Amino acid sequence: MSAPGPASVPVSSAIRYCRVALDVPLAGPFDYASNEPVQVGDRVIVPFGRRRLIGVVTQAGVEPNLPPEQIRPIERVLGDVAPLSPKWLALSQFAANYYQRPDGEVMLPALPVPLRRVSSYEGKRAGQQGPVERLRKRQTRQQQSAGESPTAKPLVLTEQQQAAADQIMAAQGFAAYLLFGVTGSGKTQVYLTAAQAVLAKGGRVLFLVPEINLTPQFAQALLLKLGSVVRQEEVAILHSRLADGERLDAWLRAHDGQARIVLGTRLAIFVSMPAIDLIVVDEEHDPSYKQQEGLRYSARDLAVWRARQEHAPVILGSATPSLESWHKAKRGDYRLLQLTERATAAALPTVRLIDTRRLDLNKGLAPQLIDAIGVALSESRQALVYLNRRGYAPVLHCDSCGWVSQCEHCTAYSVVHRAGGNRMRLHCHHCGAQHAAPMSCPTCGDPDLQPMGRGTQRLEEHLAQLFPQARIARIDADSTRRKGSAEDLFEQVHAGEVDILVGTQMVSKGHDFGNLGVVGVVNADAMLFSQDFRAPERLFAQLIQVAGRAGRDGKSGLVMIQTGYPEQPLYQALKRHDYVGFAQSLMVEREMAGLPPFAFQALLTAEATELADALGFLEAARATAIAWLQAHELAELVTLYDAVPLRVVRVARICRAQLLIEASSRVALHRLLRGWLISLGSRHGTGGLRWQLEVDPLEI
Repeated sequence: MSAPGPASVPVSSAIRYCRVALDVPLAGPFDYASNEPVQVGDRVIVPFGRRRLIGVVTQAGVEPNLPPEQIRPIERVLGDVAPLSPKWLALSQFAANYYQRPDGEVMLPALPVPLRRVSSYEGKRAGQQGPVERLRKRQTRQQQSAGESPTAKPLVLTEQQQAAADQIMAAQGFAAYLLFGVTGSGKTQVYLTAAQAVLAKGGRVLFLVPEINLTPQFAQALLLKLGSVVRQEEVAILHSRLADGERLDAWLRAHDGQARIVLGTRLAIFVSMPAIDLIVVDEEHDPSYKQQEGLRYSARDLAVWRARQEHAPVILGSATPSLESWHKAKRGDYRLLQLTERATAAALPTVRLIDTRRLDLNKGLAPQLIDAIGVALSESRQALVYLNRRGYAPVLHCDSCGWVSQCEHCTAYSVVHRAGGNRMRLHCHHCGAQHAAPMSCPTCGDPDLQPMGRGTQRLEEHLAQLFPQARIARIDADSTRRKGSAEDLFEQVHAGEVDILVGTQMVSKGHDFGNLGVVGVVNADAMLFSQDFRAPERLFAQLIQVAGRAGRDGKSGLVMIQTGYPEQPLYQALKRHDYVGFAQSLMVEREMAGLPPFAFQALLTAEATELADALGFLEAARATAIAWLQAHELAELVTLYDAVPLRVVRVARICRAQLLIEASSRVALHRLLRGWLISLGSRHGTGGLRWQLEVDPLEI
């Protein structure tokens, strides 16, 4: 394909032609001409319509698809960074093909912003440096003044941990391991032991964690345990909250080969490294590994593909593996390693179900839970109260006329947030709209508006009233907006400066609270009857993870779950810490219903200002897909469900609908997608219509 716009290259035998991937919603790659040598993997500045863009050369020395006089020239070859490797290009192209996106929409967003922004290279006076040169000068100064790495502490493993690590270290080439270990069993010790063996041989390791907030403690563990085989400057951290310069620094150290450990969240799966000898995916079940905007990729799945590409082992670790990974382990695709005991002498915490149906709750808290928190505090131990709902209350309500705080732009309620003192604000968690809460009912004028339900802010307020002497901290998306605030709060908890911790799922992942005696879970039933078939799996994982924070100090731990449905099999399995039994029951249900992992799905979503337009587009797309399937004799393998509105239909005044595609064969599904999507046209259609395809969706 040739780039749009007028051509300006004279026909000459010295001209070379290449194909360039650009971050645009068009198929590409695009043909360009050059008077100078261009290598595959080079970044180049090219004209595109009336714009100038940075692209990646994917092919060089090609025959153009159009007459040479219609092909535009490359303006500049950017030689400040070594070309991207063939392996990296192959990874990006695989992701583009699998997730049905143009190559450029994978490659360019994976690069640090300064490397893909034309303005970084514009207006340079003679001798003025670009972003890479400036950064490398800073790196040199930092290396010259770098302090020594901390003294490494030896890794001490239990018999089970050592057996698991030995199997991983014995791998020759690619092997995928599912490390299934109960909470507190020391999966991190196994990761570090395998990493130490790799690093001692001069190899490189890629660590993935699900949350940005886990990177500081992981980085500290890496340096404390692996300091004998890796220096501090050889560890690079990559996640989305880094400033542009910080991300560029980490990416360059990995790309140049200086960094031998890359630690990051899902975007780190696309890091450019000379080679990778071990990949670790911690908490592999976590939904955070699935990107929900733009390229909707699974970093966990790409980690397995990349390990195979690199002929390296990959470890997928979890106390509650995803059913997809569990199925592959049972089928023999992954090697199952189990840690059935906690690494310390501590037993798993006792789980008690509090039946709230006959209880008089104290502002949402059961008397038994309040008493248990009091006992923990009297023993100088900490308590954690888990509520996966931020804000003060889910909705503001008028008893007189029934008015509720509905968002003006969305079919969703505006959540009540305390803004300091007695001031309340309404936030929509879908479109982001915020405004002061009304002083009286907008419909009837009644000034007695009441918050309904509870969020973490209200729970924190109530606990402060119940335990006025306790030091209380809240950790959720609101309290950790400022850079470094989450790290500071977790440090306070670990230092014993917090008595009661209130938090959302941010507190449930990977944190080793050494003095936590009791965990209380409030409002767990909200997910119990969700329309999403993955909701029980997700709820069980959340509760096992948060329960596992208790009793890690060798003392007994207690977990109390408030529920109106204590007889539910999910809660009964939780009492027994029985992931295996619960997973097996879900697998039977999934197989009978023909759901993943026994089927393969894709989700086509359409957005428009009018719901009828979104539904109309999807219905027409469905008819086209059915015709394609019939023409290719695949109709028996693929099912297209009716187009339906999303549960939250309107967000920011845009209406949304979806079309689910399900197949018994992955090959048949992808054959349909490749043949069908071309007929749908541009993802940014006329009249505000947009569509998006997600392969292997996690939420339906």
